Amino acid sequence: MDAFLTTERLVLREFRADDVDLVLELNGDPDVMRYIFAGPPLTRSEVVEKMLPGYLSCYQKFGGLGRWAVLERATDRFVGLFILQPAEGRPSDEAELGYRFHRSAWGKGYATEGAIALLDKGFADFGLRRIFAQAMVVNPGSRRVMEKAGMRYVRTFFQADWPGDPIEGEEHGDVEYELTRDEWLAQKR
Repeated sequence: MDAFLTTERLVLREFRADDVDLVLELNGDPDVMRYIFAGPPLTRSEVVEKMLPGYLSCYQKFGGLGRWAVLERATDRFVGLFILQPAEGRPSDEAELGYRFHRSAWGKGYATEGAIALLDKGFADFGLRRIFAQAMVVNPGSRRVMEKAGMRYVRTFFQADWPGDPIEGEEHGDVEYELTRDEWLAQKR
């Protein structure tokens, strides 16, 4: 297996075309998707024809950034995904950090461990100037990960053009956290 990134307990690798069942299982859990998507779970054909091809095209399109399958090092078990890629309409030296984990992986510090490692890699290896992450105001777990990873609160905002079904709690808005390269360097001193 070619690892993009390895931490003490995790391996991040590129998604493969045969990861369909892993993606379906993760995205099919309403608790995992609670703050992400309120519509019906994606179908197998949507994952095969749209989602995974989109994931696979990211690596070349974004010069090595993209979305990664997260495996436990000790068991090789798929536990979630990470995202570190440029966001549409943002400068090319910025990237968005995102994560999603199976319920069985919640509370183990995996999201924080991986987020810290991706922040390090984004600044050290990809020369990013700014990395940001967003979550719903009512998602304290995700906000806690951002804070533990060294990111700071920037703003609360409302997405007027959200394309999906309404998500419970969206009336409270979303938050954005960030870490700049200069802040990251200061933390490393």
